[in-house]
Amino acid sequence: MAFVIAVAQRKGGAGKSTLAANLATALAGGGARVALLDTDPQKSLVRWRAQREGALAQAAALAFEDPSGWRVPAALDRLRRGHDFVVVDTPPHDDTDARLAIRGADLALVPLQPSHADLWSSEATLGLAAAERRPVQMVLNRVPPTGRLKDEILTELAARKLPVLEATIGNRSAFPAAFARGLGVTEAAPRSAAAEEMRALAESIARFAKRKG
Repeated sequence: MAFVIAVAQRKGGAGKSTLAANLATALAGGGARVALLDTDPQKSLVRWRAQREGALAQAAALAFEDPSGWRVPAALDRLRRGHDFVVVDTPPHDDTDARLAIRGADLALVPLQPSHADLWSSEATLGLAAAERRPVQMVLNRVPPTGRLKDEILTELAARKLPVLEATIGNRSAFPAAFARGLGVTEAAPRSAAAEEMRALAESIARFAKRKG
């Protein structure tokens, strides 16, 4: 049975879709059977998937669907049976579809840019996960190479006793460049620092899934 990860964050522009695509491809590149679901009405991953068809020589095998509404739980139930991981990109503002995705998940993964605005915006997602009794892990995303905000946000997260993955994702041009081609960074630039970060995140998620299993 698959371990389901709902990538969720109420704030738009947090990098949800890019993170979901890269996590899915990194897990698949490690040999796991992975499905990726796009439940966000913006359908960024639908466009990404269309670009991926032209880069199949570099692309790992990856199942893909874009359900919405009542189709989300049905898709999750079906995909659980034939995969190791299912990664779900959730809507930023649609409480119903986001709730359905989180309800069907084993983990709510909350990307958080190192800013107080993003931290404040994440409170609604954390509340939704708590209401559905689903475990949460925060992941720092688009972290700038310099500045003190990262440490400030980590201190605030620790004060609130919020779980944060050790792996962090930098603000690197390799991510949007790979996304534009329908690839994950581990596929497009496997020796890059961005790819190393994403593999570290995938390994963290795999360890978490093993503990929960």
